[in-house]
Amino acid sequence: MCQHTKFMHEAIELSRNGMMNNEGGPFGAIVVKGSEIVGRGNNRVTSSNDPTAHAEVVAIRDACKKLNTFQLDDCVMYTSCEPCPMCLGAIYWARPSKVYYANTKKDAASIGFDDDFIYQEIQIPLGERQIPFEQISPEEAWKVFEEWQNKTDKTEY
Repeated sequence: MCQHTKFMHEAIELSRNGMMNNEGGPFGAIVVKGSEIVGRGNNRVTSSNDPTAHAEVVAIRDACKKLNTFQLDDCVMYTSCEPCPMCLGAIYWARPSKVYYANTKKDAASIGFDDDFIYQEIQIPLGERQIPFEQISPEEAWKVFEEWQNKTDKTEY
């Protein structure tokens, strides 16, 4: 068994175990650095009452904690399914070098996990979305942005 297949098998087993333990949907992910698994995650949305506890996010959090960093440079992610929009954003913020996935988002949609509506919502003006967005207090908030720009001891990312 090649290394990529071995790691994907681990992600798929996490998806199965989490599902069988009623922790959440059938999704699993791992983060690998070199040849070592540094982060593991399975979907824990329903068991933790956390809508952000998707497998990829859980694996990213685990890896970052273990590596004591907020970026996953030189790491690779293996996920049992093509990431949803939230996980895709988290992956880009974490900056792994590559992502391997097994099932597609169309496969996920076929069993009731359809995130296409989110992609559609992104294209709609803020005030017309299913959950309306309205801007308030921009002047006050901008002052904090200015403070950030002038802060000399910040950690850039």
